[in-house]
Amino acid sequence: MNRPDAQPAPAADVLVLQHLFEDGPGYLGEWLDAQGITWHLRCAEAGDLYPASVSGYRGLAVLGGAWSANDERPTLRQTEALIREADTLGIPVIGHCLGGQLMARALGGQVQRLPQPEVGWWPIEHTGSEAARAWFGEARTPTVYQWHQDNFVTLPPGAELLASSATCAHQAFALGPHLAMQFHIEITPAKIHDWLQTPGEAYPVHVLLHRDSVQDPASMNAATLRHQAGSQALADRIYRTWRARWPG
Repeated sequence: MNRPDAQPAPAADVLVLQHLFEDGPGYLGEWLDAQGITWHLRCAEAGDLYPASVSGYRGLAVLGGAWSANDERPTLRQTEALIREADTLGIPVIGHCLGGQLMARALGGQVQRLPQPEVGWWPIEHTGSEAARAWFGEARTPTVYQWHQDNFVTLPPGAELLASSATCAHQAFALGPHLAMQFHIEITPAKIHDWLQTPGEAYPVHVLLHRDSVQDPASMNAATLRHQAGSQALADRIYRTWRARWPG
């Protein structure tokens, strides 16, 4: 992936915005490549310049990261500006964890710290609405991967809540052609391995204090063996649904 020129002309279908080295595209990148979809990756921590506009792209994907969506970082505000432009242009946006939170902020919602974190493989329950079934299928309680403490606690005007969990009332919302997720549907075993190698100072404390919402490494690794295939199948459905909304 080349860094953009001063006046970049999109020669790809999708723009993927990455915040930190540790939270890369994962299965999203594998899926895009398998589908023969061209895509540009811009990573803030690598010093990549975000494009001034998303005009010319057909889809925008925003990844996660350990930052808070409320942090005053220029690239976070740039991401929000690109999300708003994509909404204006009718370019479908899909957000993963921090990406979903930035979508909420950009489109008029709010992000706040939850009473307790949610880390590991946990079930969510979708609402069964037409939109929820379109994105997630008929199975109402898929198990997905989480690593977050903040959440989009207020949805943007006009957004539809699609899913929730025991710890987090707002797991996903749809707004027009867009999908914001609190969970990491792009997760791979390699990403989990890397995160557990350097989980941050708070993680061991959270394991002790919040056993009902934070898995220890052994439990998480065992759950990965049980749930990764289902997560990947759900990701495939979600990404296909996102693609179906791209402009022609």
